[in-house]
Amino acid sequence: MAKQNVAEQFVDILVRAGVKRMYGVVGDSLNPVVDAVRRTPGIDWVHVRHEEAAAFAAGAEAQITGQLTACAGSCGPGNLHLINGLYDAHRSMAPVLALASHIPSSEIGLGYFQETHPELLFRECSHYCEMISSPEQMPRLLQTAIQNAIGQGGVSVVTMPGDIADKPAPEKSIETALVTERPSVRPGESEIAKLVDMIDKAEKVTLFCGSGTAGAHDEVMEFAEKLKAPVGHALRGKEWIEYDNPFDVGMSGLLGYGAAYEATHECDLLILLGTDFPYNAFLPDDVKIAQVDVRPQHLGRRSKLDLAIWGDVRETLRCLTPLVRTKTSRRFLDRMLKKHAEALEGVVSAYTRKVDKHVPIHPEYVASVLDDLADDDAVFTVDTGMNNVWAARYITPNGKRRVIGSFSHGSMANALPQAIGAQLIERDRQVVSMSGDGGFSMLMGDFLTLVQLDLPVKVVLFNNSSLGMVELEMLVGGLPAFGTSNHNPDFAAVARACGAYGVRVEKPKQLAGALKDAFKHDGPALVDVVTDPNALSIPPKIKAEMVTGFALSASKMVLDGGVGKMLQMARSNLRNIPRP
Repeated sequence: MAKQNVAEQFVDILVRAGVKRMYGVVGDSLNPVVDAVRRTPGIDWVHVRHEEAAAFAAGAEAQITGQLTACAGSCGPGNLHLINGLYDAHRSMAPVLALASHIPSSEIGLGYFQETHPELLFRECSHYCEMISSPEQMPRLLQTAIQNAIGQGGVSVVTMPGDIADKPAPEKSIETALVTERPSVRPGESEIAKLVDMIDKAEKVTLFCGSGTAGAHDEVMEFAEKLKAPVGHALRGKEWIEYDNPFDVGMSGLLGYGAAYEATHECDLLILLGTDFPYNAFLPDDVKIAQVDVRPQHLGRRSKLDLAIWGDVRETLRCLTPLVRTKTSRRFLDRMLKKHAEALEGVVSAYTRKVDKHVPIHPEYVASVLDDLADDDAVFTVDTGMNNVWAARYITPNGKRRVIGSFSHGSMANALPQAIGAQLIERDRQVVSMSGDGGFSMLMGDFLTLVQLDLPVKVVLFNNSSLGMVELEMLVGGLPAFGTSNHNPDFAAVARACGAYGVRVEKPKQLAGALKDAFKHDGPALVDVVTDPNALSIPPKIKAEMVTGFALSASKMVLDGGVGKMLQMARSNLRNIPRP
């Protein structure tokens, strides 16, 4: 058997850690690793057109599977292109191993062609960032990087000079066992006892849920039933907690709707479950707050806590629910459910009024029809900006669908490359990229990746020829819109020129048929929908301190926007309220 080089050993360790794909763009210093991938069973090289797309794709795959993924960039500019996607993966707690290939080791520090210092540059967007300087060091360093990415949830970056990758691997390298899954974290007995006491003393309890409730839907519902507690959620908690939820009062925050804001402010005790909700202006400062989070560094960094619980949500609720007293009064819950339904009734008219005739097309209408026609287990990737609003308000979760976006990092151009990673996991599963024209055009080159790999991603392009969210920000600041308009081509014609299916929709009556045809197409497809640039959105509760850095407007041109099937769900939940 031929002796391994370091690159081959590197790739073997990734395969043992469960990595199935490495996303990237080939380049000189990276060539030994790419060639090792070519010759190693169980792992594929995914050739994209931009390394930023590689990192986004790897992050999306990791978010959906929960497993370690990998991306790579060649020395200097190649690996620097990874950084935005890695920031997004890290802030989304997606386990990603990034290889930042480096210049020849003998030239480091001497101003060589394409020289950078990746071990410094990537430090802020990773849990672990180190350079391999010798073959003997590589196995243990890579093992440490893998265990940081999986164990802490986020990015690890390994820098490796191309000449080191090409050297012979050590004769006797130890194959150490690798961590590939995270454990459950159970809170301490004293913390559980304190929380039980707080809950039993509180008359009105509200639960506010984030992405940390993934896998804990049944436990949250059982807990809410016992406490007769309204259940609100942040955007990243929507897909895990909103469906089959008779206690639902909507979403708080800048994209919020319904009665979640009131429920969190009018309770005696607010329990934050698995959320690092960033907008503290939407959290109360005059009620007791307890927070449960598997990451102790998140506890109390958004609001002043009366009790911090270190544990994952599912395990914590399994400990907690049997110990708390069952509350008998539904008065607070029923009042919040009624407020929720009333709030949704008040905004849904903007969506229902003559939308089938409105030109340019209401984006709310596009999102609603998309929600109706998409598969029950579809994966939606969502561009930052107004598409976040439409996805939050119209895409209906059901426990099988997934919604992935740059919800923590807030980057443009995330949806298309994230769709690449989502589709490669399972080619037969429907993947829909809800793209804005600004985001799509920023990384439009990777539409060619869909064609080259024959990935059946369906791009639904909300084309309002503007940076809509930025226009809102300017309105908030009393500024005229400037530099926000896009002179766009016929994107459907561009898609066809690339070898994909493309159709342009300018009238509402064309929309459903165009989406159905695109979904039936066996391959990549783009539906270019010309939407109304004046269809904007505001959250249900506005205070002056909430507007900083976000798109809010007092202008009368702003629509509240509809909320899709959530109104129907809210009405259904009202049936749970006992009648006198």
